[in-house]
Amino acid sequence: RAWDWNQPWVDELAMDVVENTDEFIVQASLPGIHPDDLEITYSGNTLTIKGEVKGEEEKDSVRYHLRERRYGSFSRSIRLPFRIKADAIEATYDKGVLSLRLPKVEEAKPKRIAIKVAAQPKVIEAKTK
Repeated sequence: RAWDWNQPWVDELAMDVVENTDEFIVQASLPGIHPDDLEITYSGNTLTIKGEVKGEEEKDSVRYHLRERRYGSFSRSIRLPFRIKADAIEATYDKGVLSLRLPKVEEAKPKRIAIKVAAQPKVIEAKTK
């Protein structure tokens, strides 16, 4: 596959999105990227991760035989099915993996509905003399 090195790489950012009762967890593979070169935004149920991989300057004294590592800007957006507590989103970065915890708003969490059993009709017995 031939890359156009001057074009941003969109939707090629590998990520996993997992949902549990309380939150979404997003993990994105970003090896070699410094966290300061990332921008994470959340707006209108859409999470966007943008960043830039700084390329090495090409030198006239070297000749590449293979050059597959990407550099340049990238962006990836995903739309989440539930509203998120935007002010409670947490981001961590470890060994090239960006992890985001996106807590759901209370109304988006599943709620167990209790079933009430209809009262049995009371039988009133008359006393006879």
